[in-house]
Amino acid sequence: MSERIVVIGAGPVGIRFAEELLPLVAEGRATVTVLGAETADPYNRVLIAELAVGEATADELTLATASALPGVDLRLGARVMRIDRDAQTVELAEGSAIGYDRLVFATGARSIIPSLDGLETLGPDGTGLDTRLTTGVCVLRDLSDAEKVRAVVESGGRVVVLGAGVLGIELAMLLADAGAIPAVAHFGPMPMPRQLDRGSASILSTALASAGVTLVPHTRAEGVIGVEGDDGIRRFRALASSDGKRIEGDLLVLSCGVRARTELAEAAGLRVGNGVLVDASLRSWSDPRIHAIGDCAHVADPAEFLHERQVPGGPAGLVGPGWRQASWLAASITAELDSADEHPGEYTDEHPGVVVLKGELVDIASAGDVSADPFAPVPAGEDAPGVAVWADPEHGTYVKMATRDGILTGFVAVGMPRAAAELSVLYLRGGELPADRSLLLRLDDPDADAVAPAGRDATLCICNAVTVGQIEDAIDDGCSSVAAVGDCTRAGTGCGGCRARITELLHAHAGAVA
Repeated sequence: MSERIVVIGAGPVGIRFAEELLPLVAEGRATVTVLGAETADPYNRVLIAELAVGEATADELTLATASALPGVDLRLGARVMRIDRDAQTVELAEGSAIGYDRLVFATGARSIIPSLDGLETLGPDGTGLDTRLTTGVCVLRDLSDAEKVRAVVESGGRVVVLGAGVLGIELAMLLADAGAIPAVAHFGPMPMPRQLDRGSASILSTALASAGVTLVPHTRAEGVIGVEGDDGIRRFRALASSDGKRIEGDLLVLSCGVRARTELAEAAGLRVGNGVLVDASLRSWSDPRIHAIGDCAHVADPAEFLHERQVPGGPAGLVGPGWRQASWLAASITAELDSADEHPGEYTDEHPGVVVLKGELVDIASAGDVSADPFAPVPAGEDAPGVAVWADPEHGTYVKMATRDGILTGFVAVGMPRAAAELSVLYLRGGELPADRSLLLRLDDPDADAVAPAGRDATLCICNAVTVGQIEDAIDDGCSSVAAVGDCTRAGTGCGGCRARITELLHAHAGAVA
């Protein structure tokens, strides 16, 4: 009898999980049903900003169609209303119920909507999952949001972005490059405070200003000012702050963070924290027949935190860890159905990820804790962290490396893409920095080889764990574009931050052939 597996969520993580189960489906050992609330073919939400400014097409974002998942029951426009754990069924809005032996939550996250005076909520959107907002206000989370941004971009309009995190800054850079007029309002003194230190944030701010992005720091947003048109519809006109500032625009994009979609899980009686709480086997703490992966999964040890009110940690918020969870869970289920002696063990890949800022204006990569001050006094009896800093504000470059016993524990690199790639590899491996730190800086010399010293085994695409060697082999086999390399290896199909490095390898190969 085949295993009935139901997946709630048809985003990047849910679709990757279904793809990994295709061998079981083909052999008749499992039936897989994927339920997606949106009616469009599954798409890569990570690249929604590129779609919004015209740098990507809807076809380029498409992850899969029904024909690309043979044997999988892909149901689009399928809104889940309730989970009956006793009957092991998922009840849909149209009245039907689907039975399961295993249920997998891949519901992702929703955007946080701040409380602002004058910001209206106009009822549910087409999926019934999110809330429509005042006309001229969106969160850039789905295809309809992308269309709203695209309309303003095409008219060269003004866009106010509330929030200076990674997504907000990425969007602002893309908007400026596309000819729109962006302004980024944020509460703190500097952009990307979770990823950058003062030096790197200063260089980023300079680069943004040079590109036409207005930063408005120390903004405590309080309200939305709207005007009513001749059609009777109230539209966004300006963002108002507590100190009296008015930041005018044709569109307001809220980029204030995300929160895991856990409503269905909570209603079903599952324990949740900052996501659906799962153990090292990605099984729910509350029900061993239920799993969670991706941005809705909060991995924590129940033996340690079961009786704690607040469970530390939460979803990674990056597509790479979600894809690794999807692949691991598919391998685990396959091993169980095979009754195999070789099991993937526990899911342990919870190493903090590397954040890569995508954009033509400036290259930024950051990971770990970069707050250490190399000149701060060290209390008696404590060991000072190793901190190396290189700063060249005139040319927009900055690198900071933090170590413990020579092991890289955090870094930030601005305007140094090759050094950033090498530091990413060392960080993910828990590797030791060379004694001469300047060796890493020399990687960005124009005369340096395209491939960093870590060689063919270095991970170039962090999202999909694709190495330099795998990409070189694909190029040798005839892949002549970034898209072709992506089709062959999946490299560059996640956040897109590695595409420039793939392009370098393609150029190096073309030069060698010539």
